[in-house]
Amino acid sequence: MKIKEIADRLDVSARAIRFYEQKGLVQPAKESANGYRTFSEEDAWKLQTIVSLKEIGFRLNDIAPVLRNIRSGDGEAVLEFLEAQRSAMYARWVETRQMIETLERVIERASGEEGLSGTDLAEMAEGVKQLKAARADWKDMWNYDVLAESFDRLASEAGETGFGASYRPLLELAAQRIAPASGERGLDAGTGTGNLAGLLASRGARMAGIDQSREMLRRCNSKYPEVETKLGNVLAIPYFDSTFHFVASSFALQHLHGRQLPAAIQEMDRVLRPGGRMVIVDRFHEGARSAHPKSMLRAADPLPLLERLEAWGYEIRKELLEDSLGVITANKP
Repeated sequence: MKIKEIADRLDVSARAIRFYEQKGLVQPAKESANGYRTFSEEDAWKLQTIVSLKEIGFRLNDIAPVLRNIRSGDGEAVLEFLEAQRSAMYARWVETRQMIETLERVIERASGEEGLSGTDLAEMAEGVKQLKAARADWKDMWNYDVLAESFDRLASEAGETGFGASYRPLLELAAQRIAPASGERGLDAGTGTGNLAGLLASRGARMAGIDQSREMLRRCNSKYPEVETKLGNVLAIPYFDSTFHFVASSFALQHLHGRQLPAAIQEMDRVLRPGGRMVIVDRFHEGARSAHPKSMLRAADPLPLLERLEAWGYEIRKELLEDSLGVITANKP
């Protein structure tokens, strides 16, 4: 096929095809006599795949490895790449949504009697900037991809603080507070190897779990295949608004700092339906954190969390047990 033929067949411009060729995504044969490009069925498949991936938000630099993996039959690598792309797209969507909401507030203020001052605009812009920074600053300091295979054993053996002995009872208490009805949709935010998600699924809930660690999710899938898993984190939960009857989290929020904690709570609230339940299991210590920043048992400060939820009208139940371990139950209005 000549370039015009394939352009008409795929409904893409000849200019775009030449651009993809310049980027090395397609390499059509050239006739020796006149240098005209000749496109094969393989080239047509590549171009169709490129166009499709671009339509769903892929960048050109990311498309080449996908083409290679699809053609080589490496389905797992393709799936991993698609999952990472989905996570990144949700993060961009959440950020764009917050920018739009801020712009709406700016317009509302500007159209009021008092008008918009430079200070108002600066404060609103600073809020968006800080949320962006909170997401950008997040990193896996604990290398959970490496810890995945041994995580369950480590959780049960963390004995110097009493954490190990309390781990399972705390999950049981969380499940009691959630009390899932059969068929309810629930999210385990920061699911890890899926212990809480699996417990809730065994009680009739249709569970989903998110985690930033692909290896943790693999471990979760092997233990609890009934749990839907997605790559992502609590700062940009890869689900749409009001998806879940309840949202739970166990020992995940303690790894957040600064603006990350309120950003995570805002995300959990976003995906929770009106009248839904939020339950958080963690190691709380008001006003302080562990001296060891990489500790799995680093203490979280619940005060910003509780203040934010109460301001939104949640009914709060706080149960703090020994060694600062506890369960917070919050019912959404």
